[in-house]
Amino acid sequence: MEFRQIGIIAGKEFWDRIRNRWVLAVALVFTVFALAIAYFGGAQQGAVGFRSIEFTIASLVSLVIYLIPLIALILGFDAIVGERERGSLDLLLSMPITRFELLLGKYLGLAAALAFSTVAGFGLVAVVLATQLNLGALLHYFGFMFSSVLLGMAFLSLAVMVSVFAADRTRASGMAIALWFFFVLVFDLLLLGALVVTGDRYGGEVFPYLLLANPADVFRILNIFALDDVRSLYGLATVFPRALADPWLLGLVMFAWIAAPLGIATWRFRK
Repeated sequence: MEFRQIGIIAGKEFWDRIRNRWVLAVALVFTVFALAIAYFGGAQQGAVGFRSIEFTIASLVSLVIYLIPLIALILGFDAIVGERERGSLDLLLSMPITRFELLLGKYLGLAAALAFSTVAGFGLVAVVLATQLNLGALLHYFGFMFSSVLLGMAFLSLAVMVSVFAADRTRASGMAIALWFFFVLVFDLLLLGALVVTGDRYGGEVFPYLLLANPADVFRILNIFALDDVRSLYGLATVFPRALADPWLLGLVMFAWIAAPLGIATWRFRK
């Protein structure tokens, strides 16, 4: 494996997103939404202004679960199939580069662009709120930003897998949107429906483990469980064991969600 080859491909993908202002647009979206939530999230309760880091992170988690997976899937769904349709894939593979190096380079470049826009967008909010936060609150917020990057990379990995399997860009886009609907909207509804239908007789013990089968739920638990007041509000304390909510364990699960689809994509692309 030639790291120089991977770096060249990754650099091209990253700077392409910089030049077309994609990174700037996404960072601006994150900044605007995060500031609006931080200062106006309590307007319905008659309170305007920054309230607490717990309230802000809990509100941002709900936003990120909808927004970042969608952005990641849109960013990566045509990484390979787009090159194939444009006729440039054969040209790239005719050069002294392996299929794995090409795939990994594209993924790392897109992941760098997504991570940069996420950190830049939410980081600006951290600068604005720095005077109102103590060190512990800032650490919570930085942990939230890091987990947001991991969530984006997990769904980007799924997008690259879709791009390898799809026959054309139209099917790839449809599969990407279907993945977003399933993991963000449908998965939890199916899980809750199964618990209701079975009367919690069979699913209660396996429910926490089933949540780990969804990277969006792993992200939610990773952020919410660390905040005592918010954890009680969400009811996670009663359905999710504290031992399973260890940040290191959940972090490993999230890394598995990054590595597994990328590994499947590599296996398929080599064939």
